[in-house]
Amino acid sequence: MSLKKHILDLRKRREKVQLGGGEKAIEKQMAMGKMTARSRILALLDNESFTEYDLFVEHEARDFGMDKKQLHGDGVIIGTGTIYGAPVCIFAQDFTVAGGSLGLMHARKITKIMDHALKMRVPLIGINDSGGARIQEGVNSLAGYGEIFYRNTIASGVIPQISVILGPCAGGAVYSPALTDFVFVVDQISKMFITGPSVIKTVLGEEISMEELGGARVHAEITGNAHFFAGSEMECFEQIKKLITFIPWNNTQKARAFPPKEPKFKGNIEDIIPADPKQPYDVRDVIKAIVDDSDFFEIQEFFAPNIVIGFGRMNGQTTGFVANQPLVLAGVLDCDSSDKAARFIRYCNAFNIPIITLEDMPGYLPGVDQEHAGVIRHGAKVLYAYSEATVPKITVILRKAYGGGYIAMNSRHLGADFMFAWPMAEIAVMGPEGAANIIFKKEIEEAEDPDAMREEKVQEYIDRFANPYVAAAKGYIDSVIEPSETRHLLLHAIEVSSNKNDQRPYKKHGIPPF
Repeated sequence: MSLKKHILDLRKRREKVQLGGGEKAIEKQMAMGKMTARSRILALLDNESFTEYDLFVEHEARDFGMDKKQLHGDGVIIGTGTIYGAPVCIFAQDFTVAGGSLGLMHARKITKIMDHALKMRVPLIGINDSGGARIQEGVNSLAGYGEIFYRNTIASGVIPQISVILGPCAGGAVYSPALTDFVFVVDQISKMFITGPSVIKTVLGEEISMEELGGARVHAEITGNAHFFAGSEMECFEQIKKLITFIPWNNTQKARAFPPKEPKFKGNIEDIIPADPKQPYDVRDVIKAIVDDSDFFEIQEFFAPNIVIGFGRMNGQTTGFVANQPLVLAGVLDCDSSDKAARFIRYCNAFNIPIITLEDMPGYLPGVDQEHAGVIRHGAKVLYAYSEATVPKITVILRKAYGGGYIAMNSRHLGADFMFAWPMAEIAVMGPEGAANIIFKKEIEEAEDPDAMREEKVQEYIDRFANPYVAAAKGYIDSVIEPSETRHLLLHAIEVSSNKNDQRPYKKHGIPPF
């Protein structure tokens, strides 16, 4: 056979395999409002940058009639490409081939690209669209999942790992995304659950839809399993592309620097916070008044919204932000917000991203429900994460910093490198009203006008204790600053600490309060 015929034969083989499960299966996939695995990869990556590997891999199962079935590519596509010129490794499960079910060779293709990503020290993106383990392959399917989970764990904190849920992701399959750094979901398309609706009906006798059980909104708003929520697949891909611009390729590098830009925020930063300390405001306005181009990329926007996390740039450099949100529950820390903040802090620390903390909160959320849910254990995660972090850590106390909350939100006592406070900041064991009622209880009760006396004692407490100058006098606050000075001082602090070297005692790892 001539070389020309060999080339023609190769092209025909490629075309056949690239059809996946065939035209009818592709039509069915599209009828469900879903893109094909191959079109997803091409839509996400830079034009003509995708190189595919293991195109002709086939399964080796022989039981239950599998020896007569040809599954092109064994239901998964793997390869490398670029996003805005940055190299990535990628895999996408193909639901048109046996429902994207995971068998041994399917798993080996995924672990191969995972090993490649770790070796080359580049981000890994996994697009999940699978019915789960391939039952006909029995324990081989389970072994495949285990091999994937192991690699997720080994790669954790070394390379960024991104999971995209674009179809069903059930049973053991959900644990790989849960082990990765960022999970993206799309409304009406993404499904994640351990036990499906049919099993729940059989065991508990309860009727529930897949959307109610583990749809995109459930994981974006309630469980916290998803970090980004999109209305369409293309919107999801744009979110991924933007994320890639904020994070480094691996843990030995810093994120790519961009040209510095002044904030586009219109207004005066001093006008954001109301004069009345009981009035809420949106802390995201403060962030947008500080970051380059007022561009803040929020993470887990809909989960535990009493704390805000995300990326911005300061003088062109990626910076992580953790901020209490007074609009929701006065910005208190509770079980979910503690988990949310702690995980993000650890991500920033693993990938050399400085952390700016904006504090305005009255402490931890009180109540029987929170105590029974383990707020002590969950709240300790924030203490652990900040204490463990060795990247530059900068805190600005905007308004309230009471009790354990003051300590937890990256205080000097947990190793903050720079501590600033706005002049209206209240730093105390508890709020002035509560403190005055305890400290001056006798004077208030014996006064002719208890209400007037209470008001007088509250102001006395503020003047003597609940202000930033007491902490500044003890060196716990580096500087009390005007709000308009915030960006300048943060830029300076990041620049000064760019070569920070924080040596810690040798250990295999710490024991955080998981």
